[in-house]
Amino acid sequence: MYFLIWCRNRDSRAELFFAVTAASTTAIAFSELWIMRAQTAADFVAPLRWAQLSLFFMFVSITWFVRIYLNAGRPWLAWTITGLRTVYLLLTFVAGLNVNYQTVAPPRQIQFLGESISVLGGVPNPLMAFGQFGVLLILVFTVDASVTAWRRGDRRKAVTVGGSVDFFILAGLATVSVVIWGNVQAPIVISHCYLGLVLVMGYEMSRDVLRASQLVHDLQASEAGLRESEARMNLAVEAGDFGIWIWDLARNEIWASDSWRALFGIAPGEPLTVDGVMRRVHPEDRDTLRQTQASAIAGGNAGRYDTEYRVLLPDGTIRWIGSRARVETDASGNASRIRGASREVTARKQAEQETLRLRQEIAHAGRVSMMGQLASGLAHEINQPLASILRNAEAAELFLQDPSPDLDEIRAILADIRADDERAGHVIERMRGLLKRQTLDARCLDVGSLVGDVAALVRVDAAARQVKLDLEVPGGLPLVRGDRVHLQQVLLNLVLNGMDALNGGTREQRRVSMTARLNGAQTIEIAVGDAGPGIPADMLARVFDPFVTTKPHGMGMGLAISRTIVEAHGGRIWAENKAGGGAAFRFTLPIAEEAVAS
Repeated sequence: MYFLIWCRNRDSRAELFFAVTAASTTAIAFSELWIMRAQTAADFVAPLRWAQLSLFFMFVSITWFVRIYLNAGRPWLAWTITGLRTVYLLLTFVAGLNVNYQTVAPPRQIQFLGESISVLGGVPNPLMAFGQFGVLLILVFTVDASVTAWRRGDRRKAVTVGGSVDFFILAGLATVSVVIWGNVQAPIVISHCYLGLVLVMGYEMSRDVLRASQLVHDLQASEAGLRESEARMNLAVEAGDFGIWIWDLARNEIWASDSWRALFGIAPGEPLTVDGVMRRVHPEDRDTLRQTQASAIAGGNAGRYDTEYRVLLPDGTIRWIGSRARVETDASGNASRIRGASREVTARKQAEQETLRLRQEIAHAGRVSMMGQLASGLAHEINQPLASILRNAEAAELFLQDPSPDLDEIRAILADIRADDERAGHVIERMRGLLKRQTLDARCLDVGSLVGDVAALVRVDAAARQVKLDLEVPGGLPLVRGDRVHLQQVLLNLVLNGMDALNGGTREQRRVSMTARLNGAQTIEIAVGDAGPGIPADMLARVFDPFVTTKPHGMGMGLAISRTIVEAHGGRIWAENKAGGGAAFRFTLPIAEEAVAS
């Protein structure tokens, strides 16, 4: 059985040497039986010679079994033992010597276990001491290997294998020495000693076989559990509509599930390459995706990324894909692979785009609604430069009626006309910007300029209401990133709400403040405050909800639109009642990356 194990697995050399030891024990037993049946002195020669061949394989296989099974013992000593037994065997077969006896006496018959058998006798050969010295080396080798195994922690193997080898070989050596050197009239029976050794070795080898069988059983159980886990994972992936993938960075190879291939329009049997997958990504999103992956591979964001990009399918359809991945490293800390999961997010993207469109429509309606409140003030402000232009034109016409007109005076009048025209143009441009329907156009903005423009827009209306505007914008504030028109709409809404809250107040109370300050390292806070009655406590938490208003004829959409615009810019907006009376609306805007970098 163990020989077949070695035939199937040539690395199982311990099984081979055990099989040789067992076979040699059987051959020695047959040699002993042959000797017991000898009738003449010449009949002893052949079984003694073949017994030496069996002993050669016995001692050599035991030596190397100990070396391999205990993984200990000095190799030079094992080779020395092998060499001595080889020389001893050559003396027997090549030189034709009887290494046991110089002369063999005629056999004597004795009773042994109820039978009449032949026993050896004669003059012992001194060469037999050479063979027994080799057996003593085996004992020394085994003791040395057992001590090494014991110190290493393999104490059971050291005692069981090492101890049994020494005991049974020593017993066999003693038996041969007593019979041959002591000239004792008894049969040479040593096979029972080696049979005991085979039983102990077989017991140890059987433990290994049983352990291997248990490992196979455990492996099968683990594989069954793995298949069950894989089935559960596939069920979870299918239920979540995910596709999973693994990118081996060292080999630059990609493995992906069938559901992931379906997302990218790749057939199940079609080979996957990194370049081929990247070609499916929309050209406008490829560089961004590559930069995101490179950043994660370099260790950014703890080797993780979560991104969305478009995929261009073979039929021309565009599909949005959301991917979440994690970079894994090898023992050296270098990125070795990326594991990720992807799913289609086209429906959500379309819903977001529709929401953005609706928000822009509502924002546009809000701007038009607010401009109705500013119409009279803006008309008055435009009429001023137009009236000045008219008067200057009439004066110039009078000067031109003079036969010798004053050209310098006419040039001055024309300069005034041009300045008034430019002033009227600026007013109209600001109004057109607010009324124009447009998407979010984020740019770097100066907070002081933004607040100043809004103050200029409401100046006439504030004067008509006898409201004083207080501006507090320190110089040197970093630039923010946002859409000027949308942010002007937010500020206009808050300022007009503040002026509305002052209706019925005294002249000292009719003040609206606009302030800006640095709020941490990443945001700018802009605040609009008034000295009115404040916001009722029960409405403070709902003031930004749609259709919630404190005005008798208000629609309740202005603050809701303002919150939508601020959050679209990556900021937040909130309201609070001031300790000294009145309300304050505050919102934050992110500082532009260019300003942070500088």
